[in-house]
Amino acid sequence: MTTEPSARASAVPVIAIDGPTASGKGTVAHRVARALGWSVLDSGALYRLTALAAMNRGLPAEDEPGVARAARELDVRFEGAQVYLDGVEVADAIRQEQVGNFASRVAAYPAVRLALLERQRAFRTPPGLVADGRDMGTVVFPDAALKVFLVADVEARAERRCKQLIDKGISANLADLLRDLRERDARDMQRSAAPLVPAADAHVLDSSSLTIDQTVQAVLDFWKNSGPDGGS
Repeated sequence: MTTEPSARASAVPVIAIDGPTASGKGTVAHRVARALGWSVLDSGALYRLTALAAMNRGLPAEDEPGVARAARELDVRFEGAQVYLDGVEVADAIRQEQVGNFASRVAAYPAVRLALLERQRAFRTPPGLVADGRDMGTVVFPDAALKVFLVADVEARAERRCKQLIDKGISANLADLLRDLRERDARDMQRSAAPLVPAADAHVLDSSSLTIDQTVQAVLDFWKNSGPDGGS
C-alpha cells in the first residue's frame, strides 16, 4: 500500500483542519466545504466506525490485529448526514462517548491507521476537499494547500461537548467530560503513530473565544490569502 498521495490526486486542493477532540473542527470543516462547494472528510467518523465495528464483533480495544482487520473490512456508506455501517444507520451511535473513547484508544495503533489511510485519501476528488482530523496535515495530506490547527482550551471544549450531548437528548456530566477530554488529549499527543501535533506550516487558530462563524471566516481568509489558488 502506498503511503504517498498520487500525482493525479495531488492536483486536487486540500484544506486540512486538525485539532483535539471537541475543538469544533468538524463543524468548521463542513461549513468551509459548503462555502467553497467542496467535499468534506470527517476522518474521525472512520475511526469511530472502526470502533463500533470492533465493538459489534465483541473485540476488546487491546486486540490490535482484530481491530485493524475490522478497519480494513469496513462496509460503510455516507449519504449526507446519514452514515451506514453494514447497512445500518449509525450516525448517532458513533457519536456516543463509549464509542469515542474506544476510537481514541485504537487510533494509536499503526496497523489501524494504515488500514484507513487510503480510504481517507480516496475522498480527495475535484474540485477540492476539506479534511478534518488529527493527522490530516502531517500524514494523510502532507501536501495540503492549506493547513489549519484548531485549538481551544479544554474547559471550553468540555462545555461545548456537554451542550452538544444535552441538545441531542443524551445525559452528560461536565466533570466526566473534562476528565475524558484530558485523557484523550494525552493519548493523541503521546502516541508514537501520527501524534496530534500541528504541521510545521500550519496556521494555529485558537477558537476558545471565537464563534463558529468567526472561526469559519478565519479559515476562509487563510484560504483566500494562501496563494494563487486561494479564493479561486
